[in-house]
Amino acid sequence: MTSISAFTIVVGFDGSEHSQTALSWAMDEARQRDGQLRLVTAWNKAPMAWYPAVLETAAGEIAAEESPEQIAGTLQAEALKSAADEGVTATGQVVPSDSPASAILDAAQDADLVVVGSRGHGGFPGLHLGSVTTQVISHAPCPVLVVRPKAT
Repeated sequence: MTSISAFTIVVGFDGSEHSQTALSWAMDEARQRDGQLRLVTAWNKAPMAWYPAVLETAAGEIAAEESPEQIAGTLQAEALKSAADEGVTATGQVVPSDSPASAILDAAQDADLVVVGSRGHGGFPGLHLGSVTTQVISHAPCPVLVVRPKAT
């Protein structure tokens, strides 16, 4: 028995500008391929340098202070709604993990493509590629597309 599954695109999503751009690109690709998205948002309990920045939602509203898990869930819910609004089938995983790259790589085991932003919230602003993106590129079991926001 042969089973043909939909083209699956895993998207690493942390709510950053870069991950928003990656999500947008992945939604366009999923539409063209009649595919589906699998969004992965990793969080941990350790203090994060970007923690206060995520209190601003994608819509520009300031959210009440929440735990990292609640923030990750809220960010992902907004991303899933965006996909649904665009007519793209999407599922999500909010994963407790000290390694966002590992969470993305785990989700990509049966994927056709991984799409990530060139960097997320953390690290150093001058870097062209963040550490999570570098790890995903180096270890993914399928092709990886790195999306950068357009220059302003």
